[in-house]
Amino acid sequence: MSNPKKLYENLPETPGVYFMRGTKGAILYIGKAGNLKRRVSSYFLRPLEYRLQKMVSEIKKIDVKQTDTSLEALILESQLIKKYKPPYNVREKDDKSFLFVEITKDEFPRVLLVRGKDIKKDEIVNAKGSIERYGPFVEAGSLKEALRLIRKIFPFNTHTKEEIDKFLRKESRPCFNWQIGLCPGVCASAISVNEYVKTIRNIKLIFNGKKRHLIEVLEKEMRDAALLQEFELAEKKKRQLFALQHINDIALIRESELSTINYQLDTRIEGYDISNISGTSAVGSMVVFIKNKPAKNEYKKFKIRTITGANDVGMLKEVLNRRLKHFEWPFPNLFLIDGGKSQVNAVREVISEFGIEIPVVGIAKGPERKKNEFIGVIPRDTDKNILIRVRDEAHRFAISYHRKLRGKIL
Repeated sequence: MSNPKKLYENLPETPGVYFMRGTKGAILYIGKAGNLKRRVSSYFLRPLEYRLQKMVSEIKKIDVKQTDTSLEALILESQLIKKYKPPYNVREKDDKSFLFVEITKDEFPRVLLVRGKDIKKDEIVNAKGSIERYGPFVEAGSLKEALRLIRKIFPFNTHTKEEIDKFLRKESRPCFNWQIGLCPGVCASAISVNEYVKTIRNIKLIFNGKKRHLIEVLEKEMRDAALLQEFELAEKKKRQLFALQHINDIALIRESELSTINYQLDTRIEGYDISNISGTSAVGSMVVFIKNKPAKNEYKKFKIRTITGANDVGMLKEVLNRRLKHFEWPFPNLFLIDGGKSQVNAVREVISEFGIEIPVVGIAKGPERKKNEFIGVIPRDTDKNILIRVRDEAHRFAISYHRKLRGKIL
């Protein structure tokens, strides 16, 4: 390989799956990536263990298949490894050490993780009325993260029939996951079998790699609900669509073996602040920094509509709800909040309702308002001084708008 750079220099910087090919186009290895170019280039730019060194020495060509998200890359990788069984993907003689997603045949089907070693050899899979199973998935951490994200969009059941019967006889209280929106409510008689079947259908579509079809299904259900004036159901479908189309799934791609995610060079940070005097003329601000510089043409201001009285946390939740309903605005890599734990938790609650995973950091001024206390985990390579600048700019922008509104009133 005289010039390995030619193998990866023109690859896209998007999520997807890559195919390492050897002599006569034979597939040596299939992998997934949140950033195809960064991931593939790392094989040639960093020290490798012997097995990977040997593989790299055999590479003649690299093909890729792009996906919309890392979630889809994770699922596609599993399907392709199962289909082609590339030699460098095989770590064991069989699939006993890998994980599978299993959908049971219960009245309210359960969605479970099972290990290959726990699967019975004579078990019928994917026949009518039988268990359905997806996999194998190589990385347990990535699969667990995928299910966590999917469950936020489509809450699924994990209770056995015996447990459900106890709930219905009032021998047990509804589960905690029902209270936080991750269980559909089979333990509280809150969902019918027919409605839950739709949830399972949606999850199957995801694991069959049919996200685009799923989006079409949800769009139709949203329109039908609106025509029937079932506005609560229509809003639910709208939220599911939004979360599915904008899912932030960096955590699905665990690239610590060969590369890291760099937030600093092209990061987008959104800063938020609330300004009011005893709840009057209340406003919220959103400022945007791209590549550590203010992008003033993307600043937004919000006149508080639903909160009265001095309630900064409630106002912040209103602002974030309104912001996240704008599908056309790019998502940030980080939400920066002028405030402490209460404000940070409020923002996390809102973005969680939308099924989105984006880091949230707050900056509190400390008990004597003389120092900056950071709340939350600051992404790697993010400069604290930049975050302070974003906070100060959000504060300035909010104060400016607040004074303008007060001036009109006075």
